[in-house]
Amino acid sequence: MYITITPQKLGGNYSQSSGDFVCYLEKENEGLKSSEMEHFFNQYDDEISAEKVVKEIDDNTAKLKKTEPKFYSITVSPSKYELNRLQNSSEDLKRYTRELMKDYVASFNREINGRPIRIEDIKYYAKIEHQRRFKGTDWQIKENQPYATQILQLKNEIRQLKAKDREGEIKSLQRKISKLEREAPHQQDGKRIVQGMPKAGNQSHIHIIVSRKDASNTFSLSPGSKHKASEVEMHGKKVKRGFDRDQFFERAEKTFDKTFGYQRNFVETYKARKDFIKNPKVYFASLMKLPTNEKAIAFKMMRESGVPMLPSIPVSQAQLAMKAFNRLRRGVEVAIKSSSIGI
Repeated sequence: MYITITPQKLGGNYSQSSGDFVCYLEKENEGLKSSEMEHFFNQYDDEISAEKVVKEIDDNTAKLKKTEPKFYSITVSPSKYELNRLQNSSEDLKRYTRELMKDYVASFNREINGRPIRIEDIKYYAKIEHQRRFKGTDWQIKENQPYATQILQLKNEIRQLKAKDREGEIKSLQRKISKLEREAPHQQDGKRIVQGMPKAGNQSHIHIIVSRKDASNTFSLSPGSKHKASEVEMHGKKVKRGFDRDQFFERAEKTFDKTFGYQRNFVETYKARKDFIKNPKVYFASLMKLPTNEKAIAFKMMRESGVPMLPSIPVSQAQLAMKAFNRLRRGVEVAIKSSSIGI
């Protein structure tokens, strides 16, 4: 499970409308019949129109400054192992989203009218998508890049030679291109993986747009707050504030496991991913202590996610393995973020 929470836009002034973002989320419905489309939904309703989403979010921005986000985007990307546990991707993910948003409100250290925030206090809309395309930040694209650069150079040379009618040299360069296409380390369906190529397999994921203001358009609720649990004095009264992301991420995976009876491996946990980045010695020690069968599954999951160290780690030589782990860890954080290892 990999979950991100981002403001509507980073830097500068924020757009006064959610229209562009909602339009972006509608891209997968283009060319489909109404019965085939994935519609927006919230805690209570299905098949909500894009127009209603834009109106509801845009009308719920009282007293927000131009330099403040009007909404936040939450993206939830289950792993292929988690998706395989589902019976019906769309309906199951809708059910999970509604439980997840209860975890979301419970992670605010904030009260409204003297009581904890409840699910009816927030305004959100969600949408299920089933496709993903390779981006420039994906590790497969990065590792294929040297081949892509050489291929582009050869194609430029071919264009120049065509103007000179030098067929023999052109064929030689085309053979070189074919060889490079085959030698690129990352292939899909017999073709070199390139930016923009649709990813194979089940790619179902969830996009959630949640208003910065509460449903009454009175209180500001920011999941971007760095204050996990603190109090501030406002108008002579002490007011709680903050959002506990660690709590939200941990509850999110527990809710998934409970809802679908999923047995989560160590490397899939939020704590493991956090230790991987911040405390690798603890992570590595925990990995080595796993039972043999769980360790094998953990290594398989990590290898599929693009962590390059696994084939050569000598698991029986802890010190040597730790050196290899620390050396390679620096370059794999992007791979972890674009994969399914953790939240």
